[in-house]
Amino acid sequence: MATTASSMEHEPHGTHQTRKATASGWIGSALEYYDFFIYATAASLVFPQIFFPKGDPTVAIVASLATYGVGYVARPIGAFFLGHWGDTHGRKTVLLVCMFLMGFSTMAVGILPTYQQVGWLAPLLLVVLRLIQGFAVAGEISGASSMILEHAPFGRRAFFASFTLQGVQAGQILAAAVFLPLAHYMSPESFMSWGWRVPFLLSVVVIIAGYIIRSKVDETPAFAEESQHQEVPKAPVVQAIRDNWADMLRVICMALMNVIPVVTTIFGAAYAVQPGYKIGFHTDVYLWIPVVGNIVAVLVIPFVGNLADKIGRRLLIIVGALVSGLLSFGYLYAISIQSVTLAFAMSLLMWGVVYQGYNAIFPSFYPEMFPTRTRVSGMAISQNLGTLVTALLPALFVTVAPPGATNIPMTIGAITFGITCISAIAAWTARETYRIHLNDLGNPNAVPVPKAEYDRMREQSVAAAAA
Repeated sequence: MATTASSMEHEPHGTHQTRKATASGWIGSALEYYDFFIYATAASLVFPQIFFPKGDPTVAIVASLATYGVGYVARPIGAFFLGHWGDTHGRKTVLLVCMFLMGFSTMAVGILPTYQQVGWLAPLLLVVLRLIQGFAVAGEISGASSMILEHAPFGRRAFFASFTLQGVQAGQILAAAVFLPLAHYMSPESFMSWGWRVPFLLSVVVIIAGYIIRSKVDETPAFAEESQHQEVPKAPVVQAIRDNWADMLRVICMALMNVIPVVTTIFGAAYAVQPGYKIGFHTDVYLWIPVVGNIVAVLVIPFVGNLADKIGRRLLIIVGALVSGLLSFGYLYAISIQSVTLAFAMSLLMWGVVYQGYNAIFPSFYPEMFPTRTRVSGMAISQNLGTLVTALLPALFVTVAPPGATNIPMTIGAITFGITCISAIAAWTARETYRIHLNDLGNPNAVPVPKAEYDRMREQSVAAAAA
């Protein structure tokens, strides 16, 4: 790709392994989030009956969903450690650490004894392993997004970084889809006895495949330059909080958008399937809703990422936040009237399409808000603090709208929309980043490349990729 001398001064030198880094980010995120989300699926469909005493169904559901949220409690802690590691030892190293921790902890869930076998030790061990999962996943998106972003050509950062979240959505498809044949073809007794363990034990694939894939990618040119110039910070977390606290606060608020998948896959699943709510969706029927929604998301994400490189990040995030928040009312209403068809349609529109206005873009927008030296720390800590808040929402939702409550769609929908409004306001206050060179990111005084010149440079990047 032809480039001007002035632009070369603002972009890192070295070999950019754009496609290899993108493939590594996609596959690694898919495998790691498969691990993370099979727990979410099991927490809604299986764990209330397996790991908690059989008595009050509301207590069992709340307790099970709370253990799901515990994983997010560990994420800010993991973000501090793994963000520090990624900014001081490199993006590649931290991604390998995340992969091993996640794979082993998920396999261990598959061999846990039940409540009937060991009593309260069962949920205690479940919580410990969920904490390890949360710790491990804290560095995944920030590390993978930073690696892809720093390998991507100027003008195409959002497109390539969006594949991180496409991998996450693919991991969710695998997480739900792997339960489908088990729930459909096995007897309920066999499924609840041992069938649910199979997806967890399959996590051995994560350990093997993840290592093979991620060991083949070089460290990013941006981080290599930091190391060569001895500019790698000793305390990136402190530096990020000191220099970029306002942007970290914005990311925390924007990350509250995680409420949309929480409503769709966690509370929505419990609302539709658990006997206490008397909705009566069959387990394998309801599992198709997140599967199909995520399939649509996988198709939509790269198109939204490409659009963000053309018109910017902020507008798409604002629209995605507000409209998906409004659509949550319709999705919950569809479940309340026991309409599988309408629930499918609303899931596809809310989660599969509109939510991607945020979901496809934050892997580029978040790391672009921070300089290279604190990029992983700044994104990891703030994003995981925001998702921590939303992870506690399923238990809150069941508490304020328990089985037998009235107006559940209005109650939960109002909370969801209010949260998405906060995310939209945070995005509105942020500065646009798509026309700022990589070496200038995180600098509030950075001057964006003029639109005409940016469009020309972007066209050159697209043409070079096509060639």
